[in-house]
Amino acid sequence: MPIIDLETIEKKELLPGYKVRFVHSDNLTIAFWDVKAGSKLPAHSHVHEQVSQIIEGEFELTVDGNTFVLKQGKVAIIPSNVEHSGKAITDCKIVDTFYPLREDYM
Repeated sequence: MPIIDLETIEKKELLPGYKVRFVHSDNLTIAFWDVKAGSKLPAHSHVHEQVSQIIEGEFELTVDGNTFVLKQGKVAIIPSNVEHSGKAITDCKIVDTFYPLREDYM
């Protein structure tokens, strides 16, 4: 069983205000995001099922036309191929788990 020290993984800025560290297993991708307040996530969808956990801050998430404000301790499950978008209300720390593996993030 590998143990991964997140501090040894370089952060990448995939979108303005969205810095991330990725961990990949054989079947999953886990994304550890630091998001700046006001940063927008454009509407998109993907084949991957996504589970988003808010660790710190507040994030406005729209899934299939329904908008929610997520805070610490909240988890959102985004089904495969469902359009979603968002905006950081405050600075946020978010953990996303994707199944299957996000090869595009490797």
